[in-house]
Amino acid sequence: MSIDSERVPVVVGVGQAIERERIVGVVELAQRATLAASADAPGLLDRVERISFVAPSFSRASAAPASELAAAVRRAGVACEVSTAGGNSPQWLMNRACAEIAEGRLRTTLICGAEATRSMRLAEPGADFLRISNSAADAGTGAADPVVGTPLRGLLEAAEIKAGLVRPADVYPVFESALAARSGATPAQWRERLAIFLARGSQVAAGNPFAWFHEVFTPAEIATPGADNRLTAEPYTKRMNSFAQVDLGSALLVTTLAQATALGLRDQCVFPWAGASNRDVAPTRRPDLAASPAIRAAGRACFEAAGIGLDQIDAFDLYSCFPIAVEVGAAEIGLALDDPRGLTRTGGMSFFGGPGNNYTSHGIASVVLGLRERGSFAYVSGNGGYLSKHSLGIYASKPRESGQAFVLADTDREQAEIEAAALPVTLEAAGDARVVGSTVVYGRDGQVEAAPVIATLPDGRRLAARADERILQGLAGRSLVGETIHVHGANPPIYTVNA
Repeated sequence: MSIDSERVPVVVGVGQAIERERIVGVVELAQRATLAASADAPGLLDRVERISFVAPSFSRASAAPASELAAAVRRAGVACEVSTAGGNSPQWLMNRACAEIAEGRLRTTLICGAEATRSMRLAEPGADFLRISNSAADAGTGAADPVVGTPLRGLLEAAEIKAGLVRPADVYPVFESALAARSGATPAQWRERLAIFLARGSQVAAGNPFAWFHEVFTPAEIATPGADNRLTAEPYTKRMNSFAQVDLGSALLVTTLAQATALGLRDQCVFPWAGASNRDVAPTRRPDLAASPAIRAAGRACFEAAGIGLDQIDAFDLYSCFPIAVEVGAAEIGLALDDPRGLTRTGGMSFFGGPGNNYTSHGIASVVLGLRERGSFAYVSGNGGYLSKHSLGIYASKPRESGQAFVLADTDREQAEIEAAALPVTLEAAGDARVVGSTVVYGRDGQVEAAPVIATLPDGRRLAARADERILQGLAGRSLVGETIHVHGANPPIYTVNA
């Protein structure tokens, strides 16, 4: 079957930027990355019809970053937009752009983003990057860029918020505890297991010029708590968390095979073959805290749409904000943590860096550069929220022989099934409940600050609860998964536990 090159999407220009010394802003970093992508694909920036800017999450930015970038790279007047929040956004934008190209509705687009969190904290001593929100950013004298992307509703509900399960660094460990409990491991034993695959990521980061850390860490250096590697929330140490205080930018130029060929860029084209997206329900409503039916469904749909199997993938970049995201992301597609192909091409968000919503753009850039050199297929996953929103993509070094350009898989039926399986939740309870997920949150002084749990009542309803302050310090180093607690009260329930 012949290929209509006007409807075959290709990633043809990639650029990344890093700043370790000067104070910069997100638009400047995105501009640097865009100019690098333009140098990688000469002549293509002038043909861009739309700029999609991944919403900054940990840095100051206006509500019109795409428009500011358009002016900076002399493309004022093109369509501009900014994504919703979520680390799935770069892959979601890629999937949408490729589908539009395949349908003949788009020819050339720029997907870009940046975080300047290091610079912001230097310029504003004491600024809390975790509290920066650009959802109501000041657009200055101009209009805000239109917002596109998957919605934010439902990532957390009242149950989690009332129980203090709001920061990702506290929520993800609760998921981790459910997985650890299945092996019968203590938090300390589980830390040692997690550190093994994280150490391999640090080796990858050490060879990546855009990675924030180039030091190779041993499993012991990652797992062992210490002055420079404190416990954050059981079972995680600091080195197991995404490192957000970076200045990083990226840019991806996507066009048609026909346009790339006309510009003499055919040999560097990488071909997106398929993509898929799905959502999980709010944490307390999930039947299994250590699973993601959304990744499972989207992964299956993505591989089916591409017409290939897991064994044909040469390179992976799994979203890696916290270890459980990698573990679940791998398990749901049948990938082992010790697979010799590796789980990341950047080094992972603990060592490459975690530039907010934009990390997956760097993952895409890394697999694109890898496919240009060797290999046939790569798989990229993006995750937003609390293992909530997922967008996946399969990339290839050659076009599909079938003549089919790109397939955006339909997962509506699976999405309805995921939502139908959500468990009922209560904000008020009195009596015994069985813990299905827990963590112990530590302050910088090493003292226990909180110990939230998710538990199931005898009638099947779920709840999220806070520990009675009188028992807090006695919970250090302890997992409560599988134990029976006594809960009372409302908004949220408070729990006590036997010593």
